[in-house]
Amino acid sequence: MDITQLLAFVMQNDASDLHLSGGNPPIVRVYGSLKRLKSDVLTNETIRAMLYSIMTDEQRSDYEKDMELDFAISFGEKARFRVNAFTNRQGSAAVFRTIPSVVPTMEELDLPAVIRRFSDLEKGIVLVTGPTGSGKSTTLASMINHINETQPKHILTIEDPVEFFHTSKKSLVNHRELGNDTHSFARALKSSLREDPDVILVGEMRDHETISLALTAAETGHLVFGTLHSSSAAKTVDRIIDVFPTGDKEMIRAMLASSLQGVVAQTLLKKVGGKGRVAAFEILVGTNAVRNLIRENQIPQMYSMIQTGSRYGMITMEDSVHDLLERGIIDEDEARVVLAKSTDEDGADRDPAVSAATNAKSKMTSGADPHGAEAGDSGYSF
Repeated sequence: MDITQLLAFVMQNDASDLHLSGGNPPIVRVYGSLKRLKSDVLTNETIRAMLYSIMTDEQRSDYEKDMELDFAISFGEKARFRVNAFTNRQGSAAVFRTIPSVVPTMEELDLPAVIRRFSDLEKGIVLVTGPTGSGKSTTLASMINHINETQPKHILTIEDPVEFFHTSKKSLVNHRELGNDTHSFARALKSSLREDPDVILVGEMRDHETISLALTAAETGHLVFGTLHSSSAAKTVDRIIDVFPTGDKEMIRAMLASSLQGVVAQTLLKKVGGKGRVAAFEILVGTNAVRNLIRENQIPQMYSMIQTGSRYGMITMEDSVHDLLERGIIDEDEARVVLAKSTDEDGADRDPAVSAATNAKSKMTSGADPHGAEAGDSGYSF
């Protein structure tokens, strides 16, 4: 079995991910659901041979030393794949994430109008958050693409690895990749301030040094985009502040309050009929009232601010999901699943109708295989 054949199959079937794990056949994720391929079970030797066929000598050495590796590969001109090779109890394993070669526009993604306004800002920080696989990279790519096509600016991206490649159009775009072009996000951010950027994209804000440098860049007249793994706007603000030691929290609250332009928390939902997915958003806009809440450490009140801030472009996740439901883009079951996860900071359901619906659904599925029918579905032939 050849890795290029598997990647071609992934593209032909609109799969977002390919999983290779010893003792299992190849598994693909299509519109959010895992599907096993009708193929031979993979062995450690087979997976390692596949991975080594697409790695450089340096990458092989790093993988053998560290037992895990992030990198990206191109599949002709049609697509790129972000690869995470790792080691489990069965030996070598990997996940390939599809990255389309054509950057989707904001119109194609049906993004809220306020996201375009974020892209047209001159300075400040905009955070795009959500769990892994929620479409953060695609949303950010469309924002960078909008700037690239409409404004004469210098855009600098720092990623691990570089996902979407942007050809310079009206803007100048420079991509820097961790490992190949820089040793760390922090070092690249320090260097970036001497590289005359107008826009800086930080692929992931992982530690207090990176976050501090990103906030400094935003305060000094740059437009900074960053990503975090958090489920709501309020939790995003909390997470940034919590990264810092107690003595620095007040300073960071002040920096964040002065530079925050917006938070876009998103998740992907299955469309009616299962053919494709659509994003639902929770959007916080950095108004004066929101900035005061951050300064005064009144983060729990932020959700109420989002509820009443529609005139600024703010929207709660619940309202976004209800809008998709009313427009017939998603069905009630999919809406319930997302709303059930959407909670206040104290853990109480925000939507009072959710608990009963979720409990009823849990009873209906309580006898199901804990691994789910999705992973066991053999509906795909290879």
